[in-house]
Amino acid sequence: MKEQRQSAPRNRVGARISSESPFITYGIIAVTVFVFLLQLIPGLGVTNALLYAGVYSDPAFGPIEPWRMITAVFVHSQSFFFHILLNMYTLWIFGRMLESMLGHWRFLALYLISGFAGSLAVQFLADPRMAVVGASGAIFGLLGAFLVIQRRLGGNTTGLLVLLGINLVIGFIPSINIAWQAHVVGLVAGAIIGLILVNTRKVSQKSAQVGGLVGLSVLLVAASIVPALV
Repeated sequence: MKEQRQSAPRNRVGARISSESPFITYGIIAVTVFVFLLQLIPGLGVTNALLYAGVYSDPAFGPIEPWRMITAVFVHSQSFFFHILLNMYTLWIFGRMLESMLGHWRFLALYLISGFAGSLAVQFLADPRMAVVGASGAIFGLLGAFLVIQRRLGGNTTGLLVLLGINLVIGFIPSINIAWQAHVVGLVAGAIIGLILVNTRKVSQKSAQVGGLVGLSVLLVAASIVPALV
């Protein structure tokens, strides 16, 4: 006689409701802080080894190093401590909520894809010699996804819209050295991922959800290799 097991309950986004801690969020914070501490060690060269600039995606400038489009998300400015502090605080606030809503691996996909999209924006919209570091593209991706999901599920988004507006405006102030490109495109990528997730939240739509995330990832990677093919 077969044992019948009741499937785990799911939340309004289709993720299984779990009492597990948001270990992906905590793990990203731990890795980022660890990398930052390594950056502070003189002579180790961690920042230069992991930062991103458009030159690393264009063979006209030398060998391409595409992995930097992801590794740059985990390094931060050493001269402006609030850079990592603000990013990790925002991740701690919104990451825990989103990881609980989406599940661990959907959340990780959201973070990494948004971060990659932010680097892609820098590749095409910034001076190729402009080096960038930081998780801002990924963080804005979280905010974009959260905004879309909250609006679709009927939540109040006024406070989040104000927060986004202030941060986007700050990014365009000339005297502040911020890669607005990563902010804007990371936000858009996160919003797209949010739409994919909230519109495929039924168990029967799992294949469509995975296909949507994979398709978006393939599209972004394909766009990133265009300069290498021209």
